[in-house]
Amino acid sequence: MPHPVLDQPEALRGIFHPRPGYALIPSAAGVHPVPVEVEPGITVGARLYTAEPEAPAILYWHGNGEIAADYDGIAPMYTRLGITLLVADYRGYGRSDGTPSCSSLLTDAVTVFEAVGPAFQDHGLAPSRIYVMGRSLGSAAAIEVAVHAGEQLAGLIIESGFADTFALLGRLAVPLEGATEDQDCFGNATKIGRVTIPTLIIHGQDDPLIPATDGQELYRRSAAGHKQLVLVPGAGHNDLMLVKRDEYFRAIHRFVQAPSGG
Repeated sequence: MPHPVLDQPEALRGIFHPRPGYALIPSAAGVHPVPVEVEPGITVGARLYTAEPEAPAILYWHGNGEIAADYDGIAPMYTRLGITLLVADYRGYGRSDGTPSCSSLLTDAVTVFEAVGPAFQDHGLAPSRIYVMGRSLGSAAAIEVAVHAGEQLAGLIIESGFADTFALLGRLAVPLEGATEDQDCFGNATKIGRVTIPTLIIHGQDDPLIPATDGQELYRRSAAGHKQLVLVPGAGHNDLMLVKRDEYFRAIHRFVQAPSGG
C-alpha cells in the first residue's frame, strides 16, 4: 500500500537520485551479479563480492546517489578483512527495473534479505554470520530488515543514518506541509527501538546533511544490549572512509568478527 506522504512526487524527487548501471562487462573474480525478483516483472540488482566460503557476510544498502557497481573499488577492503559483501540496489538504480519509492524500498529490502540464502548457496558460500548494513538512505532498508529478521541476523550496522525523516527532507528543501510522525513510513528512530541484535552506528561528527545528533539519537533509541556509537572527528556525510579509513574499517572488522557484536 503506498504511503501518501513520502511517496508523493515532490518527496520522491528529493529522496531518490537513480542512475543506470555501467555497461555489462565480464565480472572480476569473486564478483557476481545477483538479480532478485521483488514482484512479478520487477527485478532489483545486487552485487556480490565473495570472501572465503564461511566468512561472515554483510548485506548492504547504499546511499541515494550511488549504485551497487560503485562498490567495485570499495568491496576489496571488506573481502581482505574476511567479509563477504552483498550490495543491493533500489528500483530504478543500476540494472534494476521499476521506479523507486519509499514503500517499495522497505518491502524490497525484506524480499532481498529472504533471497540471500539461496544466492549465497548458488556461489558456494555458507556465511558463519549475516549482518545488515545501511548507509544514509540505506539505513531505512537495513533497520527495516533488522526489525523483520531479528535473531536471524548477527547484527546491524548503520553509517550516516537518519533518525528524523522530515527534518532531513527539510534540509533537502522538500516541502511536506502538515506531515506528522505517524506518516513516516521509514520511522528509523521508532523502529530501532525494536531492534535488539548487536548494533554499530558510525557517523561523521561534521555531517552537514544528517547531523551527528541523528546518529546519537539512533544509538539512544536502540534496544540492543550490545551497541556501539563511533563518531568520526572531521568527517562529513560522504568522506568517512577518506578522513579515517583505518578507524572506519577497524570498527566494522571488530564488530563483525566478534560473535556477540561487541
